[in-house]
Amino acid sequence: MRKITIVMVIIVAFISLVSCNQLNKKSAGGDGEWTELFNGKDLTGWTVKIKGYDVGDNFGNTFRVEDGVMKVRYDAYDSLRNRFGHIFYKDVFSNYKLRVEYRFLDNQCPGAPEWAYRNSGIMIHGQTPESMEKDQDFPTSIEVQLLGSDSLVQRTNLNVCTPGTNIVMDGKLILDHCTNSSSPFFYGDDWVTVEVEVHGNEVIHHIVNGDTVLTYNQPQLDDRDPTYPKLVELNGGKMLSKGTISLQSEGHPCEFRKVEIQVLED
Repeated sequence: MRKITIVMVIIVAFISLVSCNQLNKKSAGGDGEWTELFNGKDLTGWTVKIKGYDVGDNFGNTFRVEDGVMKVRYDAYDSLRNRFGHIFYKDVFSNYKLRVEYRFLDNQCPGAPEWAYRNSGIMIHGQTPESMEKDQDFPTSIEVQLLGSDSLVQRTNLNVCTPGTNIVMDGKLILDHCTNSSSPFFYGDDWVTVEVEVHGNEVIHHIVNGDTVLTYNQPQLDDRDPTYPKLVELNGGKMLSKGTISLQSEGHPCEFRKVEIQVLED
């Protein structure tokens, strides 16, 4: 009887250990490995679209790679003149975790709007650069705002904006263009690590320093937007469950040293 009891204890302990490991894997967001979207060497796999220019025209070398970092610079601009830019990764994603390390530096580009001060963004569930109009300001997408604060301005980070789209929060359709998160303010030029956890059309989380600061669901095309008729046909419906990922150039110099993704199970 004693030998049987010892064996049973060992079996129970083993099962508990396996269950714990499986739980840890599940809570980590799936079994997919982290994959670098930015290789730290060049812009391979990425396509630039700047307002007023053709797809692929990286005017003024706005997006560049130096010292292993993707940089957004405006030294070739006399004035921004609303030449907002985006750099798109080549693949479309639906269920994933995206991790980005970024920072703001230096002074804003001359002519940039006041709201774009220490302001950039990660665009998710976006349209392709090829489907954008030449003079289109922003891709129709969900924007995860990257925002810095200083003595001039204090703003929460990882707010959500909806160019050409809408979202649902607490069961209510949100028609406001931007909604604030619950994050603290982020000062200085230090690197900041943020994550976006996307589950198709079901739920999206904004995460900074391990804290979830905003959650919403049912991202969808906005039928009030001029891009709606074309994109609802291309998308096969109003609801957005997948799309491109892009990084912004809105008028303030910034840098990205890590862009990586973990594909999740459906």
